Amino acid sequence: MQITAELLENKVIIKKPKDVGRLYNKSHIGKIISGNNLELDLLEAVFLLGEGKILIFKNKKKIDFEKLTKIAAKKISEFEVKYHAFKDLRNRGHAIKLYDKEKNINFYNFNQTFFLSSYSERDLLEIDEATKLVKKIEKKNKEFWLGILDEEGDLTYYNMSILDIKGKNKEHSYEKTKSILLKDRVVIFDKKASEKLHEKEFFGKPFGEGLQLSIVEAIYLQEKNVIEIYSVDDKRITKEDLLKLVKDQQPDIILRYYVFKDLKKRGLLVKTGFKFGAHFRAYSKKPGDTHAEYLVHVVSKGFKSTWAEISRAVRLAHSVNKEIAFAKVDKTKIDYIKFGRLRP
Repeated sequence: MQITAELLENKVIIKKPKDVGRLYNKSHIGKIISGNNLELDLLEAVFLLGEGKILIFKNKKKIDFEKLTKIAAKKISEFEVKYHAFKDLRNRGHAIKLYDKEKNINFYNFNQTFFLSSYSERDLLEIDEATKLVKKIEKKNKEFWLGILDEEGDLTYYNMSILDIKGKNKEHSYEKTKSILLKDRVVIFDKKASEKLHEKEFFGKPFGEGLQLSIVEAIYLQEKNVIEIYSVDDKRITKEDLLKLVKDQQPDIILRYYVFKDLKKRGLLVKTGFKFGAHFRAYSKKPGDTHAEYLVHVVSKGFKSTWAEISRAVRLAHSVNKEIAFAKVDKTKIDYIKFGRLRP
């Protein structure tokens, strides 16, 4: 026998004790109010009506699914996105409920092991807001889930977390050597110095008997007083000179250098991630002992992205057995925000 309920303004009330018990005790739907009645929010009511588990009346007139959906859509912002997420997770066995204590968190599960924000694929990820949310949730020792609704009504889920990325590689000391700037790379011709840099910390790539370095590697080694950089005309190039020369072609060079330097400090070996659509790939151990576990993409404070771009990055990382992290740079502070594919 179906449960009967009454629509009163923006809530749905169930009075029969047996029906209250079925929904509240078994399914964790609704909340108990005075008189031991059960109050459903409009999202719960639309879900139950759509599933054929409830009949709703107003002034003794039956309310159909279309009518209730229209009422709910007027009262609940982003109703269609929230409804799809609620329905999908409920049908997967997750007892989720609307969350109204934080603007950008939509749901929590009954056991409060995770919180979830739901978005349309047309919405934008705002990295600053997302970082604040995940930090707040992780302080409660909970997980942060994201549900992204595509235009066909299907949902893709991600979990988001702050990654304390670390490796086991140590920094080494080297004798100073000379290098030459060739447009967007720096070359060391000294064979012994090249071999040591490549062998110890995987710097650069062989160039004849020497070594070619990326610009970020060159800046790092120059700052460490390992290399001196000269032009092809044998003019000394300072760090400031180098940055001025490459800024037009690489306007994000300073941000990427901050992250490169931080990753090195954290014990990682860092190489370009261009083949994988990211700025860097990072190894926690020597490349002979492991593949790069991480792809790191550098973004600045205020970064915004479409969810389609995030989806591509996560899917590509997973397809090559790597984790993707966005390194958000805010002045000298760097947060590594990890996105992972989730199957709830």
